[in-house]
Amino acid sequence: MEELTRWIDLEGAVNARDLGGLPTSDGGETRRGRIFRADNLQGLTAADVSLLVTGLGLRHVVDLRSNAEVALEGPGPLTQVPEVRHHHLTLFAERGRHTDVDADTIDGDRVLPWAERELDEELRVSGIYFGYLRDRPDAVVAALRAMSRTDGAALVHCAAGKDRTGVLSALALEVAGATREAIIEDYTATGERLELILKRLRASDTYRGDLDSRPTDDHMPRRRYIQQFLNVLDDRFDGPMGWLTQHGWTDSDTASLHARLRA
Repeated sequence: MEELTRWIDLEGAVNARDLGGLPTSDGGETRRGRIFRADNLQGLTAADVSLLVTGLGLRHVVDLRSNAEVALEGPGPLTQVPEVRHHHLTLFAERGRHTDVDADTIDGDRVLPWAERELDEELRVSGIYFGYLRDRPDAVVAALRAMSRTDGAALVHCAAGKDRTGVLSALALEVAGATREAIIEDYTATGERLELILKRLRASDTYRGDLDSRPTDDHMPRRRYIQQFLNVLDDRFDGPMGWLTQHGWTDSDTASLHARLRA
């Protein structure tokens, strides 16, 4: 996998990359230049906006941040670009002060009924991810549909571009037929930029308190976290597609997203 070619170099974001160029189960690869993922877009420069909108044809931004984050940080410079349509779809009820990074408490009966009451870190993180699906299935499905639109490229982002964005990217890649190993590698690639991501977020009053409440290493996206998440979807719903189908996803939706991400 030519990992380095998927990164998008921006002045005002550090975790932007293409979901294209990843191997698929039939021996192909996902299509480049159609769906991107990123961290917070608040710091984009004029040159960044030009690259994304003019150079890469960006037309849809899926913003997974909470209402509080958008209110405190602002909607971002891309909202001033008339060619770009914004889809604000928050995924959770906040457990940290303004974000989900301090979500230490998991209701084991609701989120992980098959687990022991004393949760290890793997189950804590995957439990947070299942919280997105449990609390906001409508937003998950709507976000994937927005990412499927054909009138230009789409970009999905949150604050770090790690957890919320990681889950939506994993689901999109699953629909597109990417291999599980490719999905896991895309998820863990954020770890290469983690120090830069945390440095950016700690510069903001919105995120500093939640981030500093846990050791830096706790924020690392580890492969076992996304593996656990996907494995439980396999066990309980016959895979991510089974979960999506139960929540209104249609064959037409699958065809649209598949067409976006497949050559």
